[in-house]
Amino acid sequence: MNSKTLHSSSQRYEGCTLTGALSITSGVEDAVTVVHGPEGCAHHNVSLLHAVMAEQGRPALPRIVPTGLTEEGVIFGGEEDLAAALRAVASRKPGVIFVLTTCITETIGDDAASVCSEDYGVPVVMLPTAGFLGGCFSDGLNEALMTLAGLADPVEEAGETVTIIGEKNLEYEVEENFAEVERLLASLGLEVGLRFVRDARYADLKQIGAGRLNILREPPLAPVGEALKERFGTPYISSFPISLEGSTAFLEEVGALLDLQTEAAVRQEEKRQQAMMDSFADLRGSVFSIDPMTFKALECTPVRRVMEALDLQVDADGAGVSLPYSPPVGTAGIRRLLHRWRRRVHA
Repeated sequence: MNSKTLHSSSQRYEGCTLTGALSITSGVEDAVTVVHGPEGCAHHNVSLLHAVMAEQGRPALPRIVPTGLTEEGVIFGGEEDLAAALRAVASRKPGVIFVLTTCITETIGDDAASVCSEDYGVPVVMLPTAGFLGGCFSDGLNEALMTLAGLADPVEEAGETVTIIGEKNLEYEVEENFAEVERLLASLGLEVGLRFVRDARYADLKQIGAGRLNILREPPLAPVGEALKERFGTPYISSFPISLEGSTAFLEEVGALLDLQTEAAVRQEEKRQQAMMDSFADLRGSVFSIDPMTFKALECTPVRRVMEALDLQVDADGAGVSLPYSPPVGTAGIRRLLHRWRRRVHA
C-alpha cells in the first residue's frame, strides 16, 4: 500500500495533486489548461483559483477547460473527449496547452499521452496528476515544475539575471513576498529575470537555464533546483529569506555563490531592521494569546525571536492574534505581521 494514502500520513490533508499542478500551469499567461476528467474536477479548481486571484486583485477567470467526462466515457474511455477538447482549444491559438489528468481517467487507463502526441498546431504538454493514486498538492506542484523545467532550451552562457522558482501562487501575500526578495537582490545590484512560474509566457519558460542563480520558494523544491543545476550548472538558494536574521543570511549566501561583496548591503539591512523594530516600541510588553501548539512549531521560531526582542508575552487572557501559515518572508514580512498585531492590541 502506498504510504501517502495511509491515515497516518499528513500529506493526505495537503490537497489534491491536480490543484497543485493547476497552481503552476495557471500562472502561464498564454496557456490554456485542459483537465481531462469530470466537469466537477475542473469546476472545483476554477472556483478555488478564481477566489484566490480575486483576493490578490486579479479577478480574471483562470484559463481552464474540462473534457467533461461522463458515465459513458468512464465505461468506454474518454480519449475521444480529450482529442475533441484539444482541437477546440487549439483553434484559439494559445501559446501552449497543458493537459492534466484526473483520478478517474488514470484509473480507467486512458492513453492521454498518445492523444497529446498528435499535431494540434500548438504545443501540447501533458502532466499526470491523479491524486488518490498516491499524490498530494505538493506532488502536483513539483511535477508541474519539473515537467516545465524539462522543456527548457539549451543555453550557451548564463545571463545576468536571477530566476525565482516555485512561488506559492495561492498564497495571499505572494506579490509582497516577491517584492521583498526583489528588494534584497537589488541591494546587491541584481535583477529578477524570470518568475518560474508566475506572470510568464510559454516562450519565457524555455529560457529558465539563462539565469545565473535560482532562488527556490522553499526547501521542498530542492529536486527542481538540483535538476536545473545538473542540466545548466546553475547554483541555487533553497528558500526565500525567513524573518530578520534570514534576510541578512540570504544576502550573504547570494554573495558567496556569485562572488559579490555583501558587507555594505548587510549593514544597511541591519539598520533597516533596527529602525523597523524601534517603530513598534509601543508593543513592548504587550500580552498576546497564541495557540500553544502553533507557537511551538519549528516554523514559528523566527516569530518567537521577534517577540522576545520586543518582550511580548504569551498568555491565554491576552489579545488573540494569529500566526501566518507560512513563516514571514524577510524584514517586510515581520513588519506586516507586527502591523496586524498592533491593530489587534489597540482595537
